[in-house]
Amino acid sequence: MCPVNSLQSPRFCGIRTFMRQSAATDETPQADVSIIGVPFDSGVSYRPGTRFGPAAIREASTLLKPYCPELDVDVDEHFSIADHGDIDTIPGYMEDSFAAITSSLTPFFAAKTLPVILGGDHSISLPNLRAVHAAMGPVALLHFDAHSDTIPSYYGKPYNHGTPFYWALKEGLILPQHSTQIGIRGPLYSREALDWPRQQGLRIIMGHEAHAMGLQAVIREALARIGDAPVFLSFDIDFLDAAYAPGTGTPEVEGFTTYEAMTLVRGICSKCRTVGMDLVEVLPDKDVAGITALAGASVVFAFLAAHAAWKRTQMPGNGQV
Repeated sequence: MCPVNSLQSPRFCGIRTFMRQSAATDETPQADVSIIGVPFDSGVSYRPGTRFGPAAIREASTLLKPYCPELDVDVDEHFSIADHGDIDTIPGYMEDSFAAITSSLTPFFAAKTLPVILGGDHSISLPNLRAVHAAMGPVALLHFDAHSDTIPSYYGKPYNHGTPFYWALKEGLILPQHSTQIGIRGPLYSREALDWPRQQGLRIIMGHEAHAMGLQAVIREALARIGDAPVFLSFDIDFLDAAYAPGTGTPEVEGFTTYEAMTLVRGICSKCRTVGMDLVEVLPDKDVAGITALAGASVVFAFLAAHAAWKRTQMPGNGQV
């Protein structure tokens, strides 16, 4: 199970898998990291098209290389990676698609692999977390986004890309006292819009607050809240400022640079036990020069590098047993 060597085969050749890693087959041994696409966008409230996000992220990821100088880790030295393609969803059918997503992902979370899920709109985080819960119980949520996604319903219906974490809290899928949302910003529907998730114990670091605190302070607070809890990372690409991520369904200004985003992901996820992640809301149709897809692929790589750095700390001789 080896990635394609891009010094021997040009990056524009071959089957598009994430970072040109091996495509999984029924005969492939289980990899340490499993890439899974969820091309579903029936939960959007504005611009559709994120069903094509997984393909765009994979395409952009062919530019990536395995060594991360910021953390001094080569991901290929620490774990094997296999791309399992996409889960079949049913456009327009939320509950049926959610059931298919959860049933498809649960075996990954129950096995000794790290699932990395490429979306899709943010509604998929609810079935993703249901799969996590079925395999290991509630987890800490580390959530990067311009929007809290804790609204109870849209248009009289419960499921939408603005509701996943409301239902995750209601269903007991996450540990709010260990969870943090980072970067929430932009106009809200009301002054009370974020009261309920805060009352449940969720820490919401608003975008202006994060800018004022600085990256290292945000990292320290998130890690202090996580403690020893297992962590699921959910990264909405609109955490980035619209200038850095124009290809998304509900862009917001006053956001963060790709440098800031990747620094936060590396700083937090290299020091805690992550059990999976999703990267959502890449909308190729609105993506100028593919910069949003490249940002998404790069955030996934930052997560993988951080996980490799964390694994290194768990090795004998590094103060761990």
